[in-house]
Amino acid sequence: MFIKNQGSAEEQVVLNPGDHFVTDKKLVISTLLGSCVSACLYDPVHHIMGMNHFLLSSKIYQNKESIITSDAGRYGLHAMEIVINGMLQLGAERKYLKAKAFGGGSVLGNGNQLNNYFDVGEANILFIKSFLKSENIPLVASDLGGTTGRVIGFDGSDYAVFVRKIRQTDSASFVIRDEEYLKKQVKKQREKPTNIELW
Repeated sequence: MFIKNQGSAEEQVVLNPGDHFVTDKKLVISTLLGSCVSACLYDPVHHIMGMNHFLLSSKIYQNKESIITSDAGRYGLHAMEIVINGMLQLGAERKYLKAKAFGGGSVLGNGNQLNNYFDVGEANILFIKSFLKSENIPLVASDLGGTTGRVIGFDGSDYAVFVRKIRQTDSASFVIRDEEYLKKQVKKQREKPTNIELW
């Protein structure tokens, strides 16, 4: 995680895989997603927001398994609990929490399903939907799945999430997750907002 323009009106926090961030400030939290998923959570009453960036274990899971209770599900579960608990510590109330979710793309071109097994992106999507449903947190917007990566920015001023799709030109970039690559993508997204979607 790194912070751009710290202390300015345009302060931005950029998450790397495995990171999370919670705040009561009006800033932007951004990340680059491939098969990973980010949950953007907010309490509009107390003006508190949080976001994570998680990738379930690379273990292959069978369709009949419960993702939440599997070994792999522990990663997503931990990522969600850490953000929710952080928000509650800042004064958010669980009854007001709302969520938006993004990512879960099959960016390496493996397809969505093979021999009764889930790929990682599909497992992440199943996990986040199951978790939010079980916790009674409304999923008010999402952009999940597909074959592209995404640069997202979660804006604390109105809780909108802007999404820019990244074509599958260099699959290694989604595996390596080079911080410099992430910085370049965020910069491009800021400079060329023409194909950004708001959620």
